[in-house]
Amino acid sequence: METVTSNSKVLYTAKTHTTGGREKGLSRSSDGNLDVRLSVPGTGGPGTNPEQLFAAGWSACFEGAMGIAAGKLGIALPEDTAIDAEVDLRSDKSGCFLQARLNISLPGLARPSALAVVEAARGICPYSKAVNGNIPVEYNVI
Repeated sequence: METVTSNSKVLYTAKTHTTGGREKGLSRSSDGNLDVRLSVPGTGGPGTNPEQLFAAGWSACFEGAMGIAAGKLGIALPEDTAIDAEVDLRSDKSGCFLQARLNISLPGLARPSALAVVEAARGICPYSKAVNGNIPVEYNVI
């Protein structure tokens, strides 16, 4: 684990308790705001799966990062900004791995401005920084 600099501060710590894994799991947050059933992707089970949770968290975080980036660039984000996140669980002979796409809609924003916001947000979003160089990712401005 990489050493955290002594001058950084913890802004928030998410705490969850999970039992049963992805097959028939339950995951609850310490504050009670998250209480979900887990199921294996594609099985029709009654719950969500880790890939969906990751996609939801990342896309929400990335949209927030785009807001910060847009502010720094003097660009107003459209009210109907949206992100469709796709997280693939894949496997090959080495095992399982993820790949992802963020399909970003910035209606009415000129393409050069949209691309500048997305590029700047990649360096702001903690999820994007965490996956950078670790999984294949596409950022598509649609």
